[in-house]
Amino acid sequence: MHRTAAKSGLSMKQVLIFGGLMVTLSMGIRHGFGLFNLPITSANGWGRETFALTIALQNLFWGAVQPITGALADRYGAFKIMLAGGVLYALGLAGMAISTDVLDFTLAGGLLIGLALTATTYSVIYGILGRNVAPDKRVWAMGIAAAAGSFGQFLMIPVEQGLLSAFGQQDALLLLAILASLMIPTAFMLREKDFVHHHNLGDQTIKQALKEAMNNPSFQLLTLGYFVCGFQVVFIAVHLAPYLKDLSSSYPAVGAPVVATTALALIGLFNIFGTYSSGILGQRFPKRYLLSAIYLGRSIAITAFLLIPPSPMSTYIFAAIMGFLWLSTIPLTNGIVAQIFGVKYLTMLSGLVFFSHQLGSFCGAFFGGYLFDRTGSYLIVWEIAIVLGVFAFLVNLPVKERAITRTVNA
Repeated sequence: MHRTAAKSGLSMKQVLIFGGLMVTLSMGIRHGFGLFNLPITSANGWGRETFALTIALQNLFWGAVQPITGALADRYGAFKIMLAGGVLYALGLAGMAISTDVLDFTLAGGLLIGLALTATTYSVIYGILGRNVAPDKRVWAMGIAAAAGSFGQFLMIPVEQGLLSAFGQQDALLLLAILASLMIPTAFMLREKDFVHHHNLGDQTIKQALKEAMNNPSFQLLTLGYFVCGFQVVFIAVHLAPYLKDLSSSYPAVGAPVVATTALALIGLFNIFGTYSSGILGQRFPKRYLLSAIYLGRSIAITAFLLIPPSPMSTYIFAAIMGFLWLSTIPLTNGIVAQIFGVKYLTMLSGLVFFSHQLGSFCGAFFGGYLFDRTGSYLIVWEIAIVLGVFAFLVNLPVKERAITRTVNA
């Protein structure tokens, strides 16, 4: 029933290597945007809310357009989608570099990069994986791809901090634009040469697939939980560096930039192990229980971080724990979607549940800046993140992972 592609010409090794490289570049560059928060806002005389709104809109555009991009990739193949994404990513970074007006900066960093991310990150890569990797290795392969994105964060955080220190924010963004253009040749290496979208009489249509997913209770619960994931990780990614800057008196000998850069790099490093582990464990244990444990673990880690007196060591331990739990939700969530609905419309359905993730990302990024500018503190946002983690722990427990039963004409 789920015949989407004939011989694609891609081996599992090729998909993992170049799919991993695509995600490494797209997610790695994006994860370093928090380092640009204070340099850009200070240089332009903006409040933190302005930068936060741009990143929030980036996540919102990413999430809102992802199902459409996914549907196009499922219908016409992922190659052209990724190609356009690489171009948009480079243009967006260049636009951020030369913008001195808030609207221009928001269009470049919010709209262009948001659209680029729909075409170069997990949903599209997972669609290729679904078509080219056997079901018994699918969640493991998704874990590998997620680990590649984690490696990108670990790699790019010190690179971007080095570029900022050596060249300033404008030239650093232009150099990142050149780096992002490497996604274009990478897309050619993931071209499914014999891709054919089969739609025979009686096959499920896009409209039917959407209706089926939206009415499925497990899909609804996954969607609610994924909102929390987005809120937590993007709030931390965007606001951890300025939060540590505000606490710099607690570690004067080291300095806030060093602590922030090290912490974000540790998140990326331990995220590699976390996402890979979740891919392995997801093949052996119920994925819903693993998801619940991840969300509860995040709430416990944040609570401890706030209660323990701040120091470089406590920050690094927090970063390592959060890193292990950071993107480990991705292979598990997408694995459940593939397990329930199959792979024919996996890119689109992954994009649909991801939209909820990005709504959470918007809230985490924007309200982090908004509430800080209003209260002078991030405390209330940390507390919201804790409560949401407990909520996600509860809503993932009743998820049913078994494949859906369809009639012949479904």
